[in-house]
Amino acid sequence: MIDFDAYVKYSRPGPRYTSYPTAPEFSDKFSYEDYLRELKTRDASRPLSLYLHLPFCRSACYFCGCNVIYTSKEDRKTRYMEYLQKELDLLAANLDTSAPVLQMHFGGGTPTFYGADQLDEIIKMIKAKFKNFSPEAEISCEIDPRFLTREQLDVLVSHGFNRISYGVQDFDERVQKEIHRIQPYEITKNAVDMARAKGINSINMDLIYGLPYQTLESFKATLDKALTLSPDRLAVFNYAHVPWIKKSMRKFDETTLPEPKVKLEILKLTHDFLSANGYEMIGMDHYSKPADELHTALKNGSLHRNFQGYTTKGGADLIGIGLTSIGEGARHYAQNFKDMDAYEAAIDTGRLPYCRGILLNEEDLLRKEVIMGLMSNFCVDIEAIEEKFKIKFFEHFGASLKQLEALKDFVQVSTNRISVTPTGTLLIRNIAMCFDEYMVKNLGEKRFSKTV
Repeated sequence: MIDFDAYVKYSRPGPRYTSYPTAPEFSDKFSYEDYLRELKTRDASRPLSLYLHLPFCRSACYFCGCNVIYTSKEDRKTRYMEYLQKELDLLAANLDTSAPVLQMHFGGGTPTFYGADQLDEIIKMIKAKFKNFSPEAEISCEIDPRFLTREQLDVLVSHGFNRISYGVQDFDERVQKEIHRIQPYEITKNAVDMARAKGINSINMDLIYGLPYQTLESFKATLDKALTLSPDRLAVFNYAHVPWIKKSMRKFDETTLPEPKVKLEILKLTHDFLSANGYEMIGMDHYSKPADELHTALKNGSLHRNFQGYTTKGGADLIGIGLTSIGEGARHYAQNFKDMDAYEAAIDTGRLPYCRGILLNEEDLLRKEVIMGLMSNFCVDIEAIEEKFKIKFFEHFGASLKQLEALKDFVQVSTNRISVTPTGTLLIRNIAMCFDEYMVKNLGEKRFSKTV
């Protein structure tokens, strides 16, 4: 039995660790010239992963923390496509694009805000520059079920897309109205049925807990409905309430948000319910059926985490394409401009739309290995870390291990391994934070959502 009061006391702002160091540490100290040098000198033996950001949405979902542009104007979409082509030309001039592509993901925004013909053109633009797609490539797209046609699915399938992620969030009508996203169950079911009929056999569904007016009972009803659609994966996210960053979140009456104790009850319900119905927990927030490759990767310790979420395609250099996209190399992160005018201006001068990033030093690389091991596989192989980085783990991480003592009920530390307990997975962000060198200097700053 989980002691909810014990968990609540650990609720504090903390990163989700899609990267380490995290995005607030990015800056222009890692210059444009530095970034070009990293692209041009990358290890040719490393494969590529591509992320394309399509930023447009028809209207605002008030909970959303993504970088989006709300518009109904066709000319904005076609103009963006023109700049994507120019950006791809610049990438091809500064990067060896012949390496095998193991992964491609379309995110947003709403990628299917683009029509079938436009999606076809965008994909062809990418494949004209990156021609070496692996036969085993994971090619995925985020989709708003409210705006999906058979013609769009035909285009995606024809280009090898084999995974789809549907945004659902919650099936409760009152919650949908409050978050400004009316999406009846029938619309989602139709979108899932269409994808299955087109031969897409890996479907993810995103849910969010912690939204206004959610209760234990209402979210149980949402889970019941979700499982009638039999998604292969479920991502159940803790709502990140950051109104100081996202103005749309200020529309919520904060008294309608579930208390931390209620959120934990919902989380435990979710975990128990999905576990009882054939799903297993994969990393933070994610669940999959046992036949899914994410489950296999977790069992053999090869699961990886990046800005696209959890993946089996580790060891690839991630190339971010489009507005606000983030790329990741062996020792750097690089982010494009978030502002459209700045994005276009850079490209107009013949420069990649790079804005800021970070070059990882040896300490960053070491701590990244530890933190991502925890976030992905809930464990750290101490002997492997010592061998790879030529350190004595318990000496080097003395201060971190001292912080970890406060979480001793959720972590097992032996001479050669750190393992997170099943209940500790609910506090994985807190556990990872013990090894984050940057958290000390950021205490008190409003940078992150709360961990619980």
